[in-house]
Amino acid sequence: MSDHQTGPAHRTGPAGRPARLVAVVGTGTEVGKTWVTREAAAGLVAAGRSGGVGVAVRKPAQSFDADRSGAPLEPTDADLLAEATGEDRLAVCPAHRWYPLPMAPPMAADALGRPPIAVADLLDELQWAPGTELGLVETAGGVRSPLAHDADGATFARLLRPDLTVLVADAGLGTINAVRLSLAALAPLDVIVVLNRYDPGDDLHVRNRDWLVERDGYRVVTEPRQLDL
Repeated sequence: MSDHQTGPAHRTGPAGRPARLVAVVGTGTEVGKTWVTREAAAGLVAAGRSGGVGVAVRKPAQSFDADRSGAPLEPTDADLLAEATGEDRLAVCPAHRWYPLPMAPPMAADALGRPPIAVADLLDELQWAPGTELGLVETAGGVRSPLAHDADGATFARLLRPDLTVLVADAGLGTINAVRLSLAALAPLDVIVVLNRYDPGDDLHVRNRDWLVERDGYRVVTEPRQLDL
């Protein structure tokens, strides 16, 4: 997988990049990236940060369960994210990056006979309205899951050059290993961890959080509203 970390910061779309750009990645599939992204964006919009175009969310590519016609069986990530900001779902994720097969986007593209996905194209396709203050970009799967034929989620995030990267992880068993491996893959990005589905009454959840904070020295929050975006 290519990774041109030493190149110039990537200009996202004809309107450039937002004033502040945040990547949202995960330790794996189904850890709650979309929920965290949606809650964070919706909270900012409700707080008056949007100003019409101030907060925007993007999903470079998505795959999903579909019926025989290719229609989603349930709302896609793009649908859910669009609800949070009031954007069109095709602004969140371009129509040609919707893959009606539940596997990593480049694998779905191969299985569907679609053209290969290049990470440079995913970056170039990010469109931002002029005046966008905060842009959130959510990847698919875990940080080492293929997002394009030539890049995984971590490579995409580094090429994006975000001001902050949010790593979403499960709060339960196995999360210390998953967080450590993911942060190693994301280096040298500035990362904050969200332990999703955190239950302060669960002793394991509390111990996982304390270990990551006190022993590993990571920045960890347990709710999207605690993110300082």
